[in-house]
Amino acid sequence: MLSNRSLLAGTAAVGATLALLLSGCSDVGTESAGHDHTTHEHEPTSQAGDGAHAHNDADATFARDMIPHHEQAIVMSDIILAKQDIDPRVTDLANQIKAAQGPEIVTMQEWLTQWGAEAPSGHEGHDMGGDMAADHAAMGMMSEEQLEQLRQAQGADASRQFLTGMIAHHEGAVAMAQTEVDNGQAEEAIHLAHEIIETQQREIDAMKGILGSL
Repeated sequence: MLSNRSLLAGTAAVGATLALLLSGCSDVGTESAGHDHTTHEHEPTSQAGDGAHAHNDADATFARDMIPHHEQAIVMSDIILAKQDIDPRVTDLANQIKAAQGPEIVTMQEWLTQWGAEAPSGHEGHDMGGDMAADHAAMGMMSEEQLEQLRQAQGADASRQFLTGMIAHHEGAVAMAQTEVDNGQAEEAIHLAHEIIETQQREIDAMKGILGSL
C-alpha cells in the first residue's frame, strides 16, 4: 500500500519544490532587470552633464570679440543719451541697446571664465594699435576719432552720426553672429548668436527708417 500513496506524496513534494525554485529564479530575474533599467536611466544625465560646457575655438572667438563690440555700442548709446534735442526715437533705441547688450556682456564674460578661454584685449575702440583698429573697423566699430565727432555733435547731426555709426556697428555684429552659428559648438553661444541676428537686424531696419526721416 506504500506504493501508490507514497508515490503521490513524493510527486507532490517534488512539484512544490520545483515551484519554489522557479519562483525564486523569476524574482531574481525581475530584480536584475529592474536594476539594469535603473542604471540605464542615469546614463543620459551623466552624458549631458559631461557636455554641458562643450565649446570650440569659434565659440571663444565669438564671445571674446563680441564683448568689446557690445561695450562700444553702450558707449555710443551713453554719448547720445547725454545730449539734448535728440529725436525721441533715437533715445528710445539707445536705451533699448543698453538694456539688451549690458546683460549679454556679463553672460559672455562668464562663458569665457567657464571655458578657461582668454579674456578680450582692448576695449571700446580706445587707444588701439593699427592691427586692432583694422580688426575693429572690419567689425563695424567706430574709431576713437569718430566717437569724438559724435561727442561734439548736437541735435539732428548727432542723431544722424549715431544712426549711421550704429547701423554699421550692428551689421558687423550680425556678420560675427552668423559666423558663430555656422562654426560654433556651444549651444548657449549659438542661441545667443541667433538672438543677436534677429534683434539687431530688426534694429538696423528701424534705424534706416529713422535716418531717412530726419
